[in-house]
Amino acid sequence: MFRHTGGFSTFSVDDVPRAKQFYAGSLGLSVADEMDGLRLDLGDGVQVFVYPKADHVPATFTVLNFVVEDIDVAVAELGAVGVEFEQYEGELQTDEKGVFRGDGPAIAWFKDPAGNILSVIVPQ
Repeated sequence: MFRHTGGFSTFSVDDVPRAKQFYAGSLGLSVADEMDGLRLDLGDGVQVFVYPKADHVPATFTVLNFVVEDIDVAVAELGAVGVEFEQYEGELQTDEKGVFRGDGPAIAWFKDPAGNILSVIVPQ
C-alpha cells in the first residue's frame, strides 16, 4: 500500500528560530522555513519537518539518527561546535567521548536545543 508513496518524519520543538540555528548552524543541514516550522533536508530526498509546539515535551527516545562513516570524526567535529554528548551507564554505557561501542553499531547521542535526542551512528 505505501511502497511507492514516499514519506517523512516529524518532531516538535519549543523554539523554531533556536532550532533553525542549531540544525543549520551547528549541524550544517540545509534548512528551509515551511509553514510555521522547518524542513530539514538530509540528502537523497530524505526530509524531516520540525514544528513548533508550545507545550513541547522532549521525547525519551532517539528521534533522528545521522549516519556517519567514522564515529570519532563525527563526535570531534560536533564537539568543536559545542555539541555535548550524553553519557550513559549500564547496558548502553558510553565511553569518555560519549560513544557506545558495545554489541551493535557505534553510536553517540546528543540533544537539540529543545531536548530531543539525536544521534550519530555508524551502521554495521
